[in-house]
Amino acid sequence: MNIDFANLNRQYLRYKDEIDAAMQNVIDNSSFIMGPDVFALEEELQAYTGAKHAITCSSGTDALLLAMMALDIKAGDEVITTPFSFIATAETIAFLGATPVFVDIDEETYNIDVTKIEETITSKTKAIMPVSLYGQPCDMDEINALAKKYKLKVIEDAAQSFGATYKGEKSCNLSDIGCTSFFPAKPLGCFGDGGAVFTNDDALAEKIRSLRVHGQSKRYHHQYIGMGGRMDTLQAAVLRVKLRYYEEDLKERQDVAAQYAKNIKISSIKKDRTSAWAQFSLRVKDRDALQKTLKEKGIPTAVHYPKPLHLQECFSYLGYKEGDFKVAEKVSQEIMSLPMNPDLNEEEKDYIRNIFRGL
Repeated sequence: MNIDFANLNRQYLRYKDEIDAAMQNVIDNSSFIMGPDVFALEEELQAYTGAKHAITCSSGTDALLLAMMALDIKAGDEVITTPFSFIATAETIAFLGATPVFVDIDEETYNIDVTKIEETITSKTKAIMPVSLYGQPCDMDEINALAKKYKLKVIEDAAQSFGATYKGEKSCNLSDIGCTSFFPAKPLGCFGDGGAVFTNDDALAEKIRSLRVHGQSKRYHHQYIGMGGRMDTLQAAVLRVKLRYYEEDLKERQDVAAQYAKNIKISSIKKDRTSAWAQFSLRVKDRDALQKTLKEKGIPTAVHYPKPLHLQECFSYLGYKEGDFKVAEKVSQEIMSLPMNPDLNEEEKDYIRNIFRGL
């Protein structure tokens, strides 16, 4: 058996007729930038998450940039975040001239360890950026309480957790600003790059909308230094179709995870939240050997993430060294991901479970 890790083509075929029709409608209307589907999608995202404002943009990375630009984060400021995430989390902080300040992770959830945040807060701290890693939201009540105590802002990096819940509330609507990605392999993915920013703050929403179109307040009148961060109408059209079925897709992801978990020990999902299962990740002592064995049996794997951010060459100027964040470093050496998507069929799921049962 040869299993597809993401099954993007199988997912497209599931909704092919509706997606093709939606894309053809955009082509026929030729409104490729900021067309009607963009604004319709934003209303649907607002309804889905419960956030007052959803502002679509060109990628999850640009969503983080827009959020921080709206908060006037700049050189000399500090933003607290996790060293165990995709590079965009800390890269965007550095891109604006601010300093990423890392906090180690919880060994059970792989999310930022909230008990270690307060000791890193300084007079330069402007925001906390927790990452809802692999699909599970962080301990947002504790993070929001710290932010309130020190007059900080919270930006949830929800690139992997769109659709997950925390105490009954949707990820992306758990803090001052939420940001997500619609990269094709995400739980809700488009056919290229795409993202969105969520907030309940009217002033922030207005500023973010301006920043994504070069800081315009009206055509050729620029109030801010902004960026070209708009979502293509074609991507919005695809997402509108897929969003209609997203709860069904999430349930199927939950079912895949539950079946895997019968044979495989994984990170814990806390009882007061759900995961979008962007990844199904487990820890093993001899990762290379297991990956080789699985590859020989037609089961693809991936590693998210093999080297924590504080040890990346691009962040050497921060002065961190090996041993500074022991949990993140340990997890990065042991973590690996199995195929996780709603389009795994029963035969494939049984095959993977049986392989693990025999190891």
